[in-house]
Amino acid sequence: QEQLSESGGGSVQSGGSLQLSCSSTMYTYSRDCMGWFRQAQGQEREAVATISGDGRPLYNDFVNGRFTLSRDDDFRTTIKLRMGSLRPDDTAMYYCVAGCNGLDPSNPIMFWGQGTQVTAFA
Repeated sequence: QEQLSESGGGSVQSGGSLQLSCSSTMYTYSRDCMGWFRQAQGQEREAVATISGDGRPLYNDFVNGRFTLSRDDDFRTTIKLRMGSLRPDDTAMYYCVAGCNGLDPSNPIMFWGQGTQVTAFA
């Protein structure tokens, strides 16, 4: 069973930055798509960014150049999401995923992390 370990959430003033990290315990699915989804209170879950096995990231439109998703080149089991220019509407629980397929939330996702809270206050 794949396990995803997340870290890096927290609270930051609007305009600030945070970095989220996610490590996978298994190579099988993490070598393919990994990424981050988020869910704000009372909202639908949505993709933030995913990265494919060949290292190409995809970003949801709301990212608009503010976030960067990267993958550990050596082991390919760790991803990092650097988030800048955070806004209050970025406040949500952020979930690491593995075995994903792009940004469409209706596509099946094999594994979900427990989630880490990100709060950007005005």
